[in-house]
Amino acid sequence: MVDKKSIILLSLVAIIAVIPLVLYSGMGEDEGYFGGADGAAGEAIEETGYKPWFSSIWEPPSGEIESLLFALQAAIGAIVIGYVFGYYHGQAKERKKIENEANKTAKNSK
Repeated sequence: MVDKKSIILLSLVAIIAVIPLVLYSGMGEDEGYFGGADGAAGEAIEETGYKPWFSSIWEPPSGEIESLLFALQAAIGAIVIGYVFGYYHGQAKERKKIENEANKTAKNSK
Protein backbone atom coordinates (compact mmCIF):
# COMPACT_ATOMS: atom_id res chain seq x y z
CA MET A 1 0.00 0.00 0.00
CA VAL A 2 1.10 3.53 -0.69
CA ASP A 3 1.11 5.71 2.37
CA LYS A 4 -0.42 9.16 2.57
CA LYS A 5 2.93 10.96 2.72
CA SER A 6 4.03 9.55 -0.65
CA ILE A 7 0.80 10.59 -2.32
CA ILE A 8 1.11 14.13 -0.95
CA LEU A 9 4.74 14.41 -2.10
CA LEU A 10 3.91 13.12 -5.59
CA SER A 11 1.02 15.57 -5.81
CA LEU A 12 3.30 18.46 -4.84
CA VAL A 13 5.88 17.43 -7.42
CA ALA A 14 3.19 17.27 -10.10
CA ILE A 15 1.85 20.70 -9.14
CA ILE A 16 5.33 22.23 -9.13
CA ALA A 17 6.01 20.74 -12.58
CA VAL A 18 2.69 21.89 -14.09
CA ILE A 19 2.54 25.47 -12.73
CA PRO A 20 5.35 26.88 -14.94
CA LEU A 21 3.87 25.17 -17.99
CA VAL A 22 0.51 26.81 -17.34
CA LEU A 23 1.94 30.23 -16.50
CA TYR A 24 4.18 30.42 -19.57
CA SER A 25 2.09 28.46 -22.06
CA GLY A 26 2.56 29.84 -25.53
CA MET A 27 5.33 32.22 -24.49
CA GLY A 28 8.79 31.46 -25.74
CA GLU A 29 12.12 33.11 -26.36
CA ASP A 30 10.52 35.77 -28.56
CA GLU A 31 8.85 37.26 -25.49
CA GLY A 32 12.05 37.01 -23.46
CA TYR A 33 11.16 33.90 -21.49
CA PHE A 34 13.73 31.15 -21.21
CA GLY A 35 16.36 33.34 -22.84
CA GLY A 36 19.09 32.31 -20.45
CA ALA A 37 21.78 34.26 -18.69
CA ASP A 38 24.40 33.87 -21.43
CA GLY A 39 22.44 35.93 -23.93
CA ALA A 40 21.61 38.65 -21.41
CA ALA A 41 25.22 38.82 -20.20
CA GLY A 42 26.53 39.02 -23.76
CA GLU A 43 24.20 41.90 -24.55
CA ALA A 44 25.15 43.74 -21.35
CA ILE A 45 28.86 43.38 -22.16
CA GLU A 46 28.38 44.57 -25.75
CA GLU A 47 26.56 47.68 -24.47
CA THR A 48 29.69 48.73 -22.55
CA GLY A 49 31.74 48.79 -25.77
CA TYR A 50 34.08 46.01 -24.64
CA LYS A 51 36.16 44.45 -27.39
CA PRO A 52 37.47 40.90 -26.88
CA TRP A 53 41.27 40.63 -26.67
CA PHE A 54 41.45 37.18 -28.24
CA SER A 55 39.37 34.95 -30.51
CA SER A 56 38.63 31.24 -30.44
CA ILE A 57 41.21 28.88 -31.93
CA TRP A 58 38.47 26.72 -33.43
CA GLU A 59 34.75 27.28 -33.61
CA PRO A 60 32.39 24.34 -34.22
CA PRO A 61 30.74 24.48 -37.63
CA SER A 62 27.22 24.19 -36.22
CA GLY A 63 25.23 24.47 -33.02
CA GLU A 64 24.58 20.73 -33.04
CA ILE A 65 28.29 19.93 -32.94
CA GLU A 66 28.77 22.47 -30.18
CA SER A 67 25.98 20.78 -28.19
CA LEU A 68 27.54 17.38 -28.86
CA LEU A 69 30.92 18.53 -27.57
CA PHE A 70 29.29 20.04 -24.48
CA ALA A 71 27.40 16.81 -23.79
CA LEU A 72 30.58 14.79 -24.32
CA GLN A 73 32.44 17.02 -21.87
CA ALA A 74 29.64 16.60 -19.31
CA ALA A 75 29.66 12.81 -19.79
CA ILE A 76 33.42 12.59 -19.29
CA GLY A 77 33.14 14.71 -16.16
CA ALA A 78 30.34 12.50 -14.82
CA ILE A 79 32.43 9.39 -15.47
CA VAL A 80 35.41 10.85 -13.60
CA ILE A 81 33.27 11.94 -10.65
CA GLY A 82 31.50 8.56 -10.56
CA TYR A 83 34.83 6.74 -10.61
CA VAL A 84 36.19 8.83 -7.73
CA PHE A 85 33.05 8.29 -5.63
CA GLY A 86 33.06 4.57 -6.43
CA TYR A 87 36.75 4.24 -5.63
CA TYR A 88 36.40 5.86 -2.20
CA HIS A 89 33.19 3.95 -1.49
CA GLY A 90 34.97 0.69 -2.31
CA GLN A 91 37.91 1.62 -0.10
CA ALA A 92 35.60 2.41 2.81
CA LYS A 93 33.68 -0.84 2.29
CA GLU A 94 36.89 -2.89 2.20
CA ARG A 95 38.24 -1.09 5.27
CA LYS A 96 35.03 -1.85 7.16
CA LYS A 97 35.22 -5.51 6.07
CA ILE A 98 38.81 -5.80 7.32
CA GLU A 99 37.86 -4.17 10.64
CA ASN A 100 34.94 -6.58 11.08
CA GLU A 101 37.19 -9.57 10.38
CA ALA A 102 39.77 -8.24 12.86
CA ASN A 103 37.06 -7.82 15.50
CA LYS A 104 35.79 -11.38 14.90
CA THR A 105 39.32 -12.76 15.16
CA ALA A 106 39.93 -10.82 18.38
CA LYS A 107 36.68 -12.14 19.89
CA ASN A 108 37.46 -15.72 18.87
CA SER A 109 40.94 -15.62 20.38
CA LYS A 110 39.64 -14.69 23.85
